[in-house]
Amino acid sequence: MGSPFSDHFGSVAANYASSRPGYPPALFAWLATVTPRHDLAWDCGTGSGQTAVALAAHFDRVVASDASERQLEHAVPAPNVDYQCFPAESTPLEDLSVDLVTVSQALHWFDLERFYAEVGRVLRPSGAIAVWTYGRHYVDGAPEATAIVEDFHDRLVGPYWPPGREHVDSNYVDLPFPFRPIDVPAVAMECHWSLDQLRDYLGTWSATSRYEAALGRDPRELIASDLDAAWGDPATVRRIVWPLTVLAGRV
Repeated sequence: MGSPFSDHFGSVAANYASSRPGYPPALFAWLATVTPRHDLAWDCGTGSGQTAVALAAHFDRVVASDASERQLEHAVPAPNVDYQCFPAESTPLEDLSVDLVTVSQALHWFDLERFYAEVGRVLRPSGAIAVWTYGRHYVDGAPEATAIVEDFHDRLVGPYWPPGREHVDSNYVDLPFPFRPIDVPAVAMECHWSLDQLRDYLGTWSATSRYEAALGRDPRELIASDLDAAWGDPATVRRIVWPLTVLAGRV
């Protein structure tokens, strides 16, 4: 977590923007209730901007930052979202200027001591920070497909996950979060996808791209026939569910 920035998703930035699941609107409606002011939200590690655009419906202005220029090239534009390229640990934001800080699926890549110092500097006294992560999903109605993807995650591309990913698998229980806790409602995200959409999502995994770079072969090819059989009709749309782990607090 203290290492220099590594862009694990730059090579798949376009696919990441189109093939990652979106977060539930109820999460953002709840986030809007935890801060009395809604002048400025900072979405840190924004990637292609899924969270930033959702926050923009509730905050007057959103600064959406990422250390990856390639990710930001594919960010979704919105009138009140200001995309900026800078690291989580050193920001141009003014002291005590931010009402809400969010980090979606990225906290495990940060130098936490330095990032938390920045959060303490920029948050208003009434402000809050919320971070969340999702890991294993399940395919509703197709347990065999879920098992194949689990094996793909653990065995086939398992050795290619970069350091830090283990915190996602542990649902962030092993990461420090030194803030006064805010009770968070239970929330999950879900999509209704075809088999091709699920395959595209697997292609956004950092371990998938690292496997392909190392061995010169797309690892998804190795599970294609088994996944086809488990899914059934490839045109069938199935419900995919990811439980979310959300942490929220105040300085």
